[in-house]
Amino acid sequence: MFRSILGIIAFILVISCQKDDIVVIPDKLLPILNIPVGFPTPEFPEDNEFTEERWRLGKKLFFDPIMSLDESISCASCHLPAFAFSDTVALSPGVNNAPGVRNSPSLANVVYQPYYIRDGGVPTLEMQVLVPIQEHNEFNFNILRIVDRLKVDTSYTRMSLETYEREPDPFVITRALATFERSLISGNSRYDQYAFQGNKDVLSEQEIRGMDLFFGNRTNCIQCHQGFNFTNYSFENNGLYIDYSDPGRYRLTHDEYDLARFKVPTLRNVEITAPYMHDGSLESLEEVVTHYNSGGKNHQNKNEVIKPLGLSEQEVADIVSFLFTLTDTEFINNPHFAEDRGQ
Repeated sequence: MFRSILGIIAFILVISCQKDDIVVIPDKLLPILNIPVGFPTPEFPEDNEFTEERWRLGKKLFFDPIMSLDESISCASCHLPAFAFSDTVALSPGVNNAPGVRNSPSLANVVYQPYYIRDGGVPTLEMQVLVPIQEHNEFNFNILRIVDRLKVDTSYTRMSLETYEREPDPFVITRALATFERSLISGNSRYDQYAFQGNKDVLSEQEIRGMDLFFGNRTNCIQCHQGFNFTNYSFENNGLYIDYSDPGRYRLTHDEYDLARFKVPTLRNVEITAPYMHDGSLESLEEVVTHYNSGGKNHQNKNEVIKPLGLSEQEVADIVSFLFTLTDTEFINNPHFAEDRGQ
């Protein structure tokens, strides 16, 4: 199954942009993207510059179950806007309720990520779109057959010609979806208001205590969850298990060093993206912080930074309280990211 996914990705490389061919979007389009204070200007591939028309086409595709074999699920089925474009179950089912393989991550701020999928095997958003389409446990479909469906829909044909000057094809599908996903920028949480917007009254004493612990040397949280997006995008093992059923990045590299290593996720909106971990095995943030407080299991590749912390119950609660401040209510309630029922 994974080889078939690699095959379709190899095919799309023929029409895909090179990752180095990027251009900065013009200032007139920044209000549409709503770049938060302290965030860098996002960059778009040279052959897929941001326009509102491409964004609208991508949004239509994102919410349309036409993308799946039996037309039962869409991208939004596993990436729910109200939950920061993540899911609420451990493993999202695919067509015919096929069991999911990995927990669906949030799509917030994917425009800033250097690679995609939990093992980092896909270098661009344009290519990432192909994975759920081809994956048997997700859409279980073929992009060329999706093209056939779109071509008989006059609205898709019209929008495709207007935005990319070509009829629906794999180029249009992958680029339009990527354009919409790149607009999903989240950076107006209470933490942001405190740290970057000068509102020092927005956090409680408990939340500030938790913030001090999070950023302090005692916990070393920021060794992995750093920067404006609260991730360094590295691949780590956090000692969740001794024996993993999912080989993680090893699936790509076949290097023992990569066994059971997964990409460090962003912590933005983490309050509402439960359950957690690559397999959705931890149901609450209290469980997550307690796991790190314990030092985790002694897996051969566990990050050496992860050690017993000796946090009290109150300190665990303080850190959880701080993590709640990373919720961006403006983002999850943004009407621009909700499905257009009348479209």
